[in-house]
Amino acid sequence: FGERCGNANLCSIIPGLVLKLKESCRAGERLHMLTSVARFVSEIANLSPNKYQPYVGASAFAHKGGVHVSAVQRNPETYEHIRPELVGNCQRILISDLSGKSNVLAKAKEFGLDIESKDPVVMEIVSELKELEAQGFQFEGAEASFELLMRKAMGSIRKFFDLLAFRVIDQKCKEDEPPQAEATVMVRVGGRTEHTAACGNGPVNALDNAIRKALETFYPELKEMSLVDYKVRVLPGQPGTGAKVRVLIESRDKKEKWGTVGVSHDIIEASWQALVDSITYKLLRDKGRRESRD
Repeated sequence: FGERCGNANLCSIIPGLVLKLKESCRAGERLHMLTSVARFVSEIANLSPNKYQPYVGASAFAHKGGVHVSAVQRNPETYEHIRPELVGNCQRILISDLSGKSNVLAKAKEFGLDIESKDPVVMEIVSELKELEAQGFQFEGAEASFELLMRKAMGSIRKFFDLLAFRVIDQKCKEDEPPQAEATVMVRVGGRTEHTAACGNGPVNALDNAIRKALETFYPELKEMSLVDYKVRVLPGQPGTGAKVRVLIESRDKKEKWGTVGVSHDIIEASWQALVDSITYKLLRDKGRRESRD
């Protein structure tokens, strides 16, 4: 599997033999399962999949620059040495400060959004994207946040709740005991105000518990949603503890996983931004599924 030095990486050797050297082998008969098998092995070995791995990595067929995306949409062979479907992978269009209209239109198609290339909202989205990236936002691992950004620009998103206030207390009473975190949240849903408090393992977990507790009364489907990854990156700029931070959150429910992002000088505020996007995305997806069934 190539997870240790000296181990031959069959994820690269097998497609190289079959697709490049045109050799026949039994594994080549099921080459379309290669990516799913690689990720399954990573899962049972408790390893994080290497997104830069040839053929099977999540970024093996990813495109970022606007010129690249425009070319790939016309002819994938300009930047892809094989069709990703041959190894069970897929093409990905990334969103960053290098993005142009082609990236936005490609993501709109992927998200199922109806938007024309000449629509002024496209350039509005590109402009806002570049401005947010300059502030420290990054959407490569937070495509749910980018989809929400696009829907807001198009005026096609419902606001499921309004924040009225939140407060987080992290209190340490004794030197040899862990601190106690408590969060209080006040939200309004459909004219009704909900004021709740919750404890947690740290201030961010307490805030997550409090907002869920407040909203599950109105949206019981949030009970099936869970946070599976939480990352904090200190951004360059102001040195020391006054620096901005970027928070990336990965969430999941029974059907899919999605990523959201928040940026602020305050780690709690950045976490709040990412948490709100995650919850909004979950509610939006569930609403879309109900409407498609009806």
